[in-house]
Amino acid sequence: MLSAVGRNRFITPFEGKLPSMGSARGRNGAIKRLRPTALRPFLQGRGHNDRLLPSERVRSRIASAMVYIAANNDGTCPMLSTEQNDLITRIGPGTAAGTLMRRYWQPAALVDELVGNRPVKALRLLGEDLVLFRDDQGRYGLLGRRCPHRGTDLAFGRLEDGGLRCAFHGWLFDVSGQCLETPAEPEGSRLCANIRQTAYPVVEKSGILFAYLGPGEPPAFPHFDCFVAPESHTFAFKGMIDCNWLQSLEVGIDPAHTSFLHRFFHDEEPDKGYGKLFRDKSIDSDLPMTRIMRENPRPQIEVEPTDYGMRIATLRRISEQKTHVRVTNLVFPHAFVIPMSSEMTITQWHVPINDTRHYWYAIFTSFGAPVNKAEMRRQRLELYELPDYIPRKNKSNDYGFDPHEQQHDTFTGMGADINVHDQWACESMGAIQDRTQEHLGQSDKAISAYRRILRQAIEQAGNGGKPLMVLDPTAAASITGPAAIDGIASGEPWQSYWQKTDQTRRKASTWANGHS
Repeated sequence: MLSAVGRNRFITPFEGKLPSMGSARGRNGAIKRLRPTALRPFLQGRGHNDRLLPSERVRSRIASAMVYIAANNDGTCPMLSTEQNDLITRIGPGTAAGTLMRRYWQPAALVDELVGNRPVKALRLLGEDLVLFRDDQGRYGLLGRRCPHRGTDLAFGRLEDGGLRCAFHGWLFDVSGQCLETPAEPEGSRLCANIRQTAYPVVEKSGILFAYLGPGEPPAFPHFDCFVAPESHTFAFKGMIDCNWLQSLEVGIDPAHTSFLHRFFHDEEPDKGYGKLFRDKSIDSDLPMTRIMRENPRPQIEVEPTDYGMRIATLRRISEQKTHVRVTNLVFPHAFVIPMSSEMTITQWHVPINDTRHYWYAIFTSFGAPVNKAEMRRQRLELYELPDYIPRKNKSNDYGFDPHEQQHDTFTGMGADINVHDQWACESMGAIQDRTQEHLGQSDKAISAYRRILRQAIEQAGNGGKPLMVLDPTAAASITGPAAIDGIASGEPWQSYWQKTDQTRRKASTWANGHS
């Protein structure tokens, strides 16, 4: 069974031996679909791996799910039913996926959004209407937006006296949601002592304010590079996308689309590409990333289960001796980590506003020089308009589509900013993609594997279990990195190449040496 995969061993869905129950191979050796009854022990974590350690058990279940995605002899995966699609996309209060998402810290706003004289911001997160504020002691609070008195809007409240005061009758709430004053009530009234507004904890991490909307104690943050790097070496930003969150996440873990959606017919000088994805040279080469993607459209894709989700290796054969190795990561439940350049990575979350809109939040982490935050911000504000970070190019203006450009310069004809390309791809699928009509192939293996993991985690959360990446402090301290590499392996196995390259970059870094 694939439960024996090691931390540094990549697998594909076609490797290893299948469990005996209900499995077989077709005439051409391809794996046939397992019966649901045969798959149940793997999804529920019972049977074959009960004696494994918890982390091994998680990796084994994920590996088993990855085997199952090879459902048909042609390597494609069966379409989802309407019920299955609703299960994994809808995140409002009381939904199955919403219950899962509330077990994790969610990016709620950028720290930059609460600067100025009145740090109060109305927002919607996971379908809930909330108000975020910073009190006069510098503490962050996230409260239900409707005052518990008579339902007026706390987003118009006054910041004073240690909390947020409703503008209707002056009820005052602190960051914990406790009502401190009901000033219209008779002298000596104890009404406020019994009033507590819905409130969620908020913490600041690398320029992003994260909120926990779930039950019990929040999980610990993993010791990822984006969280342990110094403030000088990180930059945070966000952008609105007008569709369901899952569409964008699945684009982010689809390594084949870059050769098409982000194809440039002319390569920019790498030294002019600061802050732009795919504009740098691949490590250990003089080849621009854009050229590699353009000239090698059929990559070999390898997927490995990890303690944080999945590692995805995309291999493009450059010559007999040279292979382009690009290592990216799915961080469960809804983030990915990818290389942006030779020295910078992107950690990006896709956070539901509601079922049909979401924000991407990104932390750019530099292993080299401090981040030029002014330039990074200037570049991104060319597309995104404040205060709500809505893209200027969108469906209302056809994403800036130019037929002449499509013929001569870019594959999409939508300009040079790949955020626009991704936005079009995600939004054009519809508000919520109808996955009953899709046909996934072998290049979609990471997407198929992720959906299996997501459904397993939804089931675990619904049963009161502990899903993947709901971490205690000890487990969180052991989850570091993850490595995100884009380089050229020459005459050595690609598996050892990306690990060596990652370690070399960390050793040369002023802050990451010893953190891997």
